[in-house]
Amino acid sequence: MRPEILQRVADEGHVIFEHGAYNVNIIGQRTIGGNKNQFDDRLHLVFHNEAGEWQHMWFWCTTDPGTYWLENPSRVSGTAILVAGQYRGAYKIAKHRGLYDGLCQREGVVRIYRDSNRDDIIDAKIETEEEGYFGINIHKAGRDSTQVNRWSAGCTVVGSEIDWDVFISIVKKSADMYGNKFTYTLIEG
Repeated sequence: MRPEILQRVADEGHVIFEHGAYNVNIIGQRTIGGNKNQFDDRLHLVFHNEAGEWQHMWFWCTTDPGTYWLENPSRVSGTAILVAGQYRGAYKIAKHRGLYDGLCQREGVVRIYRDSNRDDIIDAKIETEEEGYFGINIHKAGRDSTQVNRWSAGCTVVGSEIDWDVFISIVKKSADMYGNKFTYTLIEG
């Protein structure tokens, strides 16, 4: 039976990948009104195993920038926040900041809005939406991070290195089978 999170993605009009082992669905689930500066969102990884059975894993993450970047944006126009939606084939396995393998926005554009008022509250200002290449990656934080702080300037970031190792190993297996191009779907609620 198809996992409920995939039904939610389909209900929002997005594509889901249902054919073939390790053809991964990568889904960020943003918590609305969650705890500031916490890894309180979920990064889902949903796929069929070799026996054709659904596998559904999720990892604590953040899909929001940390307090540091909200208060100290790297651009005058504000800190980037990824707009919920599906970004087909926009990501590939590459070195995040030249350091380790992450899912990096290299293959397609994403949509963001900017929070520019330099406080620790995320303000949704969709009227300032932009589309382009912003380096909105999917990567890890530290070994076992509990505060987002500088770990995310708009990226999706997994707080635990152990969780990250599990996640990226499955994504690499998918890349070996289907190529190094991935879709990321971000939903809210």
